[in-house]
Amino acid sequence: MTSMENSTEVNEFRLLGLTDSPELQVPLFITFISIYLTTLIGNLGMIMLVLSDSRLHTPMYIFLSNLSLVDCAYSSAVTPKVMAGFLTGDKVISYGGCVAQMFFFVAFASVDCFLLAAMAYDRHAAVCKPLHYTTTVTASLCAQMAVSCYVWGFVESAIHTGFTFCLSFCHSNVVHHFFCDIPPVLALSCSDIYINEIVLFILAAFNVCFALIVILTSYLFIFIAILRMRSADGRKKAFSTCASHLTAVTIFYGTVMFMYLQSSSSHSMDNDQMASVFYTIIVPMLNPIVYSLRNKEVNNAFRKATKKLKILFSP
Repeated sequence: MTSMENSTEVNEFRLLGLTDSPELQVPLFITFISIYLTTLIGNLGMIMLVLSDSRLHTPMYIFLSNLSLVDCAYSSAVTPKVMAGFLTGDKVISYGGCVAQMFFFVAFASVDCFLLAAMAYDRHAAVCKPLHYTTTVTASLCAQMAVSCYVWGFVESAIHTGFTFCLSFCHSNVVHHFFCDIPPVLALSCSDIYINEIVLFILAAFNVCFALIVILTSYLFIFIAILRMRSADGRKKAFSTCASHLTAVTIFYGTVMFMYLQSSSSHSMDNDQMASVFYTIIVPMLNPIVYSLRNKEVNNAFRKATKKLKILFSP
């Protein structure tokens, strides 16, 4: 593998983006900025609700607020640059900007992956062992799980980013994607990327398999517990909540596996871009709705906060 000094033949990259069609630039900009603002408002609003309402200071909502923070972060690593490209037509990103974008996107996306698993375990403990929930999922355990998600996410990102940008880029600087993701950047290298592909596959497979095992095992026991409930309304409500959760998990993990658990020769950049739009832009917008806005406690906290604002700003 070549050293970093030998990888500076390219000092900037050109992102192809989603389309070059002039008539689509403004409509896409409006669409993406609407989604991005909805993402920020929904996720930051969720964080503020959790912080402001003492009834939401529980493990479940601590995980939800962390998920909201991470969704804002990894969406912000990608979406603003995409919107700037639509608005100005400038799709050039500096070498350092590409490094930073890849690092923060991979880091927060990995954290998101493990937070979803931690949330599934939390729900398993709450539904299957409600009498022992407060002693099982303690504040200390909750903090340890959240910190572990962040630590592993940033360590993994440092590995991927370091391995990627130690390569030489001397064939082309055109990234066939709308952001600096690992597979399309690797495709530009004139170095041997076999080790990079192995590392990418192993770490992505570990993330997805470990998290999915935790999620699926947790929900298997949750479904068993739900089926034992005597109340039909209780079962219906619980199934509805789980279905929403699993829908978001399916979208996120399905696109991640589609993107990363295949060799570079199997990649179709057009398909990759469409899959990436879901987990970089759409999923962060949906998460506040899927995990939070359907929740009675969150709705009550929102109404309480709205009443306070009306009193505060009333003449």
